[in-house]
Amino acid sequence: MKIYLIRHGQTTGDVENRYGGSYDDDLSNEGEVQAQELADKLSNSGIQSIFCSPLKRAQQTAGIINAKLNCDIKTIEDLKERNQNGILSGMIRDEAKTKYPELVEQVKDYKNTIEGAESYENFVERIKKIFTEIAGSANYSTIGIVTHGGPIRVIFREILKDREIDIADCAYAVIDKEEQKLILEKLDGIEYKTD
Repeated sequence: MKIYLIRHGQTTGDVENRYGGSYDDDLSNEGEVQAQELADKLSNSGIQSIFCSPLKRAQQTAGIINAKLNCDIKTIEDLKERNQNGILSGMIRDEAKTKYPELVEQVKDYKNTIEGAESYENFVERIKKIFTEIAGSANYSTIGIVTHGGPIRVIFREILKDREIDIADCAYAVIDKEEQKLILEKLDGIEYKTD
């Protein structure tokens, strides 16, 4: 089975410089363009089904891709982004820095858990479990998973046992699953960190 692991496009929260996570924002105009460009790239991918986060930015990206592919979209709650930012989620970063300077410092380390946030450990377990379920139960030769930067980083770090990555909007990786083995075949918009 081939798995296309896809990040959503740029969001209105990105443009407004807001803390993300569970903040449920829409794609920006640029994000819609990015998703359309990605749909064009994936038009001959053979994706038969899309598994998608319930958050609007992922749903909108999947919808744009699906306009080219014409397959079914399954919304999967556990593919949503981690609420790493807790009570900061959705706040404009400059306002948060003034109102909650200590919390702003704490969220710089993704393993920290602040008030209202999902713990890193719970997030990792959630993503590992749902990725394994999807990869193990899908009766397709090629699937797409439309999700967020956090889940994709966890899949690279914890499942593929790979290095830390930077991931652009509408970036994707192609993973080939042969029995119990996962082989990374292609990266588009994903780069390994060098530090």
